[in-house]
Amino acid sequence: MEQIIQNYHSDALESFRNYKTMAENAMAQVTDDEFFKCIDAESNSIAVIVKHIAGNQRSRWTDFLISDGEKPDRFRDSEFVAFGEETRESLMQVWENGWQTVFEAVEPLVIEDFSKTVVIRGEPHTVVEALNRQLTHYALHIGQILFLAKHFRAGEWQTLSIPKNKSGPV
Repeated sequence: MEQIIQNYHSDALESFRNYKTMAENAMAQVTDDEFFKCIDAESNSIAVIVKHIAGNQRSRWTDFLISDGEKPDRFRDSEFVAFGEETRESLMQVWENGWQTVFEAVEPLVIEDFSKTVVIRGEPHTVVEALNRQLTHYALHIGQILFLAKHFRAGEWQTLSIPKNKSGPV
């Protein structure tokens, strides 16, 4: 059982790192204007998604094992509003801080931690459930970032995986 937990822990960390890298490689391809652009009134910009992911990360992973993952000082709705003084650079710093919070919480987990219960929005979760919840949440939003970046770059898009028509036998 210990080996399964160790493997899961390692895989979760690798997945978080891969999601971060994939999003950053997509965001590197867009202009500052595209970073803040919405494709319609109901859509979020890449900037809003970055702000939301980082807000979620700060809330969920600060004191992960000992406090509710929805912190009382988080104002989730503010993650989806206009930017005022925020710039791409300032939002990317918030992004980095969010991911740092993730890794500072997840990297030091030990076998015994996986038997603990954590709370998110008043609901109990096993540590595995909490990790899976966040892995799924970040994958959803990072998929949105990739979609938007690819949409904006169109023919200039540099693929982040195997290019079309290149997956056949070698």
